[in-house]
Amino acid sequence: MPSDINETEARELIVEVGRLMYERGYVVASDGNVSIRVGEDRIIATPTMTSKGRMTVDSLAVTDLDGNALSDKRASSELAMHILIYKNRPDVLAVCHAHPPYGTAFAVAGLPIDKPILSEVVLTLGCVPLTDYGTPSTDELTDAMKPFVAHHNALLMANHGAVAYGKDLWQAFDRMETLEHTAKIAILSRALGGANDLPPDSIEKLIHIRERAGYLDESARCQACGYLHETSVTCDLDGASVPNGAKISFTRDELIELLNSVVSRQ
Repeated sequence: MPSDINETEARELIVEVGRLMYERGYVVASDGNVSIRVGEDRIIATPTMTSKGRMTVDSLAVTDLDGNALSDKRASSELAMHILIYKNRPDVLAVCHAHPPYGTAFAVAGLPIDKPILSEVVLTLGCVPLTDYGTPSTDELTDAMKPFVAHHNALLMANHGAVAYGKDLWQAFDRMETLEHTAKIAILSRALGGANDLPPDSIEKLIHIRERAGYLDESARCQACGYLHETSVTCDLDGASVPNGAKISFTRDELIELLNSVVSRQ
């Protein structure tokens, strides 16, 4: 599903959003990266070793969906995480990776942002899981992210930072902004003695509202969030609704893969 903006517009938007990320302190120096998928096999991305506050439209890199250069500008070595997301989420056409201080504090502390403390966050973002640590610019990082990409729109990466993505760059940036704002509120509320979670029945109502409004679809019900499991809202796997407590069948290979993934995370 190609973007509905052309390459010139995509370049201008990346420069604008990069400057916003820099001005708001989500990135410093040459941190972070941004990309837009403008065709089936074409990505416009921020260049390596360049401040997001000082980019120009001519400094951006172009690659195919495998990361092969299509211009003389070199993309960030972390473009692999963007490609992972694009290949696993055909609905996603833009990705923002940054190191926002409050969100990254959660990542460094080994904590996900998964408490239902704000109705707006349940509505528009859902929970933000924490992936295992992986060395940046290596397969370790993308391997750690892969299990979470399908059902989440933002991730924290242990001892690294955050990534958010969406149908366009503004949605990806808004999700990054929501992640950071939520993390800040969560940290401040803990300093005041702790936050009160929304009750399960209110969460159910919010989930149904967000699906009717189009913020998130039913695939988000499969999020690995504790608060979702406290409700009666069920996950829709491959179009088949699975009630809480129902038996789910696995093939032998699927079961072995699941058990191996659990063991590897111990």
